[in-house]
Amino acid sequence: MPILCVMDVFGVKAYWKKWSLAELKVILPGGILGIVLGSFAMGVFSDKLIKGMIGVIAVAFMLDRMFQLRQRLRWQQQPGKFFARVCATVSGVTSTVAHAGGPPILVYLMAKNLAKEQFVATTAVFFTVVNAGKLLPYFALGFFTLDSLQIAACLAIFAPLGVWMGLHVLRVIPERYFYSLATGLLGISGIKLIHDAL
Repeated sequence: MPILCVMDVFGVKAYWKKWSLAELKVILPGGILGIVLGSFAMGVFSDKLIKGMIGVIAVAFMLDRMFQLRQRLRWQQQPGKFFARVCATVSGVTSTVAHAGGPPILVYLMAKNLAKEQFVATTAVFFTVVNAGKLLPYFALGFFTLDSLQIAACLAIFAPLGVWMGLHVLRVIPERYFYSLATGLLGISGIKLIHDAL
């Protein structure tokens, strides 16, 4: 968790002001609400159940993007604010309970077809807020120990390298291939979550 927070800081700095402020205004309140709900739900739902549900959502979204299922069903409406808030809230909950907050918010943001840098920057800001918000309940629940913090401090020095590598990869990938790659990676993460849940 502390390592993620360090990476968040470098990630936001790397994409400074490239985010979509309009989207952040819609999704951040849901993310914060999700942290609160997730804190109270801690221990109520198992990690496996949460990961399995999110994995199914991620794989379903991948299949929709690959085979254009919504178009075949003639459901082509762009996701609205209600859908955005639901995705953000679910992301906050699953991030707090099982560190699996990526797929729910990516389902919404990928459907918006933002420019690749704007998509990455918006995602970075969202998870910076969510991960920072999780620190207080995690401390209150006693999740951090001296040993874990020492390990995090040692590994955090690699955070800037990871962000730099991500920047380089983003520059190399052509815009038209970016969402195809992102969709594939989201599907792979969903399959991994389902595997972990079984």
